[in-house]
Amino acid sequence: MVTALVTGGTSGIGAAFARALARRGSDLVLVARDATRLEEMADELRALGRQVEVLPADLSNRADVDRVAARLEDAERPIEVLVNNAGFSVHTALTSRSVEDHDRAFEVMVRAVLVLGGAAGRAMRARGHGRILNVSSTAGFVTMGGYSAIKAWVTSYTEGLANELHGTGVTVTALCPGWVHTEFHSRAGIAKSSIPNFLWLDAEPLVETALRDAARGRVISLPSVRYRLLIWFARHLPKSTIRAVSRKISSGRRDSLKE
Repeated sequence: MVTALVTGGTSGIGAAFARALARRGSDLVLVARDATRLEEMADELRALGRQVEVLPADLSNRADVDRVAARLEDAERPIEVLVNNAGFSVHTALTSRSVEDHDRAFEVMVRAVLVLGGAAGRAMRARGHGRILNVSSTAGFVTMGGYSAIKAWVTSYTEGLANELHGTGVTVTALCPGWVHTEFHSRAGIAKSSIPNFLWLDAEPLVETALRDAARGRVISLPSVRYRLLIWFARHLPKSTIRAVSRKISSGRRDSLKE
């Protein structure tokens, strides 16, 4: 029986991954901060006949990250699929005197991804098979502040880890979604009305695309033809053009940036 571990598995894309993996027959280990929501999600998946373990953890806490890493390396209870999904928007200006929000973002979306990806990579390599999916973002292809910088790192890290594990039977994939109908944007205070309708994606087909791409060994998963086209331009247009477009997109959010 395949067991998958999903961080941030109680809402949004993480919950969609948990449901999709459960439908495919996987047992789950769910990681999130909110113990109540963890149990609610676990009950939903158990109703599908799956075994579900809950692991309450705050990935901004290094001791909690180490506990999750130890679970990933537990040879007696192997994890076949890791979904590094936990994350949040960053609305603090890069010129802010306070770096508290940036520090937490680095801990959750950079350091935890590095530590957990490394733990999963070691364990999976020893067994000769496994899949690691890191939820990145199309924001990493533009220049919209701290969040873009972090997601650019996640995508680059994924490519590096895929190189390191090439030929071992372990695949590594970065899912790079755009705007997705989840709680993410409302929690971040981003007005959905400011985003054109054609750019919105639903979480379920997004996740199905990511799982198919991971099964095929693709390192970068870009959901939908429209985003593949947009990111092709982002990769090939002059950097000055990308910065100008990024300024235009960011201009409507500047008032909400924390100074």
